[in-house]
Amino acid sequence: MTLDLETDVLVIGGGMAGAWAATAAAQAGARVVLVDKGYCGTSGVTAGAGPGHWWVPPDPPEARPAAIAARAATGLGLADPDWMARVVALTWERLPTLARHHPFPRDERGVVQYRGLRGPEYMRALRAQIVELGVAILDHCPALELLARPDGRIAGAQGLQRRRGHAPWRVRSGATILATGGTSFLSGLLGAGNNTGDGYLMGAEAGASLSGMEFTGAYTVAPAQSNMTRTMSYAFATYYDTEGRELVIPPGPEQTPALARALLAGPVTCSLHRMPEDIRARLPTISPNVPLVFNRLGIDPFRDRFAVTLHTDGTIRGTGGLRIADEDCGIGVPGLYAVGDAATRELVAGATSGGGAQNSAWALSSGHWAGWAAARAARRQRAAGPAAPLGQAGLRPARGAKSLDLGAARFIARGEMQPYEKNLFRTGEGLRRSLAVLEEAWTLIRDHAGPGQGPELLAAREAAGLLASARWSLTAALAREESRGLHRRLDRPGADPAFARRLRVGGLETVWTASEAAPATYRYEVAR
Repeated sequence: MTLDLETDVLVIGGGMAGAWAATAAAQAGARVVLVDKGYCGTSGVTAGAGPGHWWVPPDPPEARPAAIAARAATGLGLADPDWMARVVALTWERLPTLARHHPFPRDERGVVQYRGLRGPEYMRALRAQIVELGVAILDHCPALELLARPDGRIAGAQGLQRRRGHAPWRVRSGATILATGGTSFLSGLLGAGNNTGDGYLMGAEAGASLSGMEFTGAYTVAPAQSNMTRTMSYAFATYYDTEGRELVIPPGPEQTPALARALLAGPVTCSLHRMPEDIRARLPTISPNVPLVFNRLGIDPFRDRFAVTLHTDGTIRGTGGLRIADEDCGIGVPGLYAVGDAATRELVAGATSGGGAQNSAWALSSGHWAGWAAARAARRQRAAGPAAPLGQAGLRPARGAKSLDLGAARFIARGEMQPYEKNLFRTGEGLRRSLAVLEEAWTLIRDHAGPGQGPELLAAREAAGLLASARWSLTAALAREESRGLHRRLDRPGADPAFARRLRVGGLETVWTASEAAPATYRYEVAR
């Protein structure tokens, strides 16, 4: 039986950004429904992490301008300092409001520490907060497609109820927020298994474009037998080749490519013997999942050498996503907003990873802006009325349904986006080869996948989201004929001033790219 609901604001996705968006909308007086592909409070990359936040006090007065200027410089010309100032200010204001549900720790001086949180506790607190605010949560209810009114305004979404035999659900809403996260293209990144580009695809079907999708060359080190990609410990790592010789792996932005080159040459082992004793003692508290993995593997990382690998972070620690079109995190489609990793983070990170700090602050801030705006929009727009589904690839075959190997389609997306020699060390020729493979797989899904039943329908839609996201990523990479930040072109080394601008990408049948003007000059000056 179809579950049919009406609400003011629909939030699709129950991670950090989605929970903050639901909080803001509910506090603004809106009726809110949140749907999550998994279980809100445990699904997504935050739940298994130890997220910090970009946490800059307002005093002394020069602190924020200095922090923003420093981060803008690492964005390599693509970050927007005015947005960064907004994020810093709102994060400082709103993060402490979670104290009702999350007992923030105090340091040895008794000062409350807000910046860093443990992911499981953070997400549990966010769920408790939105439950208290009266948000209706539909767990294990993946969204398949958006609904739109005849005038193009988004009117909600529909999907499947996993716990009820994959029966349909439909939520009609006055405004809709995409909080579906980014995608690591099935790399095994902890918590990212459900992140298959669903929101990117739904947004594009509604007419939105994306930005920053070329910046997906983000990889994170992990033990070879694990997907535990918590990076703090590896600041103290020493790496060795197959002969036991110590490798020269420089710190900073060249660390990942250097390690990738070593891995392409053969197995690499690692030791954490340089980690100071005081940090070793605090590691179970700071990052409890890290020692847990080593304990299960029977490894003493401070004495033993263990094999390592690199996992693709894709657009999760990358910066790409749906293009933000206004200060409320609207994406250029009436009634539709994007937050967190579903949206581009170029505004706060530019061409380099926002990591935990900027990305977490962005998730909180964008969630608030979109939640407030969606609540205002819903007051002007009733949820009732006719609405048509927008889903295409994976749901409604363009040329007639056929039996397809959907697992193979997923493997193709991973196979073009995971290997270092394809996605980290890029060339124009290699990008064109990968795009040809992706285009063939996309055409099969578009033309012949669906209509299916239950799990098959969801699998087809996820395959479409992965392939679409990979096509946008590599098309943007081909168009950016330079190397900048997370985007490296072996045949175009060095940054080109002509590309100190953002690239939009979009389209379903034919993928297109377009340039945007460079961000405005930072209006603040750092105090000398």
